[in-house]
Amino acid sequence: MKKKSKKRKGINTAPSRCPYCGGKVIYRSADGIYQDNSRGTMLYVCSNYPECDAYVRTHTGTRMPVGTMANHELRMLRKTAHSYFDRLYKTGLMTKDEAYVWLANLIDAPLSQAHIGYLGEYYCGLVIEQCKLYLHRHNKNQNTIRYSKEVQLHHETDRTTAKVS
Repeated sequence: MKKKSKKRKGINTAPSRCPYCGGKVIYRSADGIYQDNSRGTMLYVCSNYPECDAYVRTHTGTRMPVGTMANHELRMLRKTAHSYFDRLYKTGLMTKDEAYVWLANLIDAPLSQAHIGYLGEYYCGLVIEQCKLYLHRHNKNQNTIRYSKEVQLHHETDRTTAKVS
């Protein structure tokens, strides 16, 4: 049986110049950048690393970047945005596909480009803010439903107790 290859979404072009300092970008192992590179991760790294700490990892076994090059600050923002975004589907509020459609609509981008790895600071902030609001609204609704059920159960218990008396 022929193995179905996973289709990669989005932008698959290798960067040639660093968007931060204009330095040449080199393709290299993550050794010395990642504390543990036991998986053999490969990166596109600014040739001025570590003075310019911009890089992007590649999809395993390919030379396709996972997103766009990012410095430390943007990588941390993307990590935070992904943490909140992942909760949308990992908590069961949406399917993973629905979450990506939601993201595409939020950032007004085609679905093929709706990935945290392509976002800059502004859109990472927007994703974090909107995910927090969405999750808060859901939690508030769940608490209201839970409270209503508890009140209903309490009233039923009171009626049962009153009939027994």
